[in-house]
Amino acid sequence: MDTVATDSTEYITTVLARLEECYGVAQWHPRLGPLDELIACILSQHTSDVNSGRAFERLKRRYASWHEVATAPTQELIETIRCAGMAETKGPRIQNVLQLIREQQGDYTLDFLRDLPDEEARAYLMSLPGVGPKTAAIVLSFALGRPVMPVDTHIFRVSWRLGLIEKKIGEAKAHDVLQARIPPELIYRFHVALITHGRQVCRAPVPRCDACVLTDLCRHFNST
Repeated sequence: MDTVATDSTEYITTVLARLEECYGVAQWHPRLGPLDELIACILSQHTSDVNSGRAFERLKRRYASWHEVATAPTQELIETIRCAGMAETKGPRIQNVLQLIREQQGDYTLDFLRDLPDEEARAYLMSLPGVGPKTAAIVLSFALGRPVMPVDTHIFRVSWRLGLIEKKIGEAKAHDVLQARIPPELIYRFHVALITHGRQVCRAPVPRCDACVLTDLCRHFNST
C-alpha cells in the first residue's frame, strides 16, 4: 500500500468506486425538513436508530405542531420520547431548541438556512443547545443537500483504519479533516458508502477483513 496515496483524490475515488461496486451509488433525496431532521438527530444521540425512530414517530403522532411540542408539559414530553433513552435530557433540550428558534426567527422553522452559506448555516446550528458538529452536518447534508461530511462512529472507525485520518484526533475534529480531503461532489456518496461498510464489514471491535475489498489500500490491515 502506498501510504502517500491516502492524501490524494485518486485514493478517495478508488475507495469510493470499490465500495459502490458492493453497495451501489447513493442518490441524495431529502428525508425530512431541516427542523424535523434536527429534532430527529437530537433524539438519536446515544441510542439506536430503531429507538430514536420510534420516539420521533411517537412525538409526531402526539403533537400536531412544533408549537405544541415546545409548550407541552415537560414531563409529558419526556414520557412521550422515553424509548429514545436519556429522555430527561432530550425532552428539555428539544423544548429549549424550539423556543430559541422561535425567539430568533419568529417561527418554528429552519428554512432560512437554505439561503445561508454552508459555514454560516453550520455555525447557527452549532449555536443551539446540544448541537455539535455531527448533528449540524447531518441536518445540512440530509435535509438541505449541502456538501458537508457527517462523521459517526462507523465513518470515524473506517476512516482511521484506512489512514484517511489519525485516530487520536477524535470524531469531532474528523469532520473538518475529512471535509477538506473529500471532493465536495463526492461527500454524500462517500458518507453513505463508508457508513454502510462500517456496519457490514469494517466492524468494531473486529473487522471482517476476509470480506473487505479495501485490504490492499488499508493502513490498519497492512500494519497488522
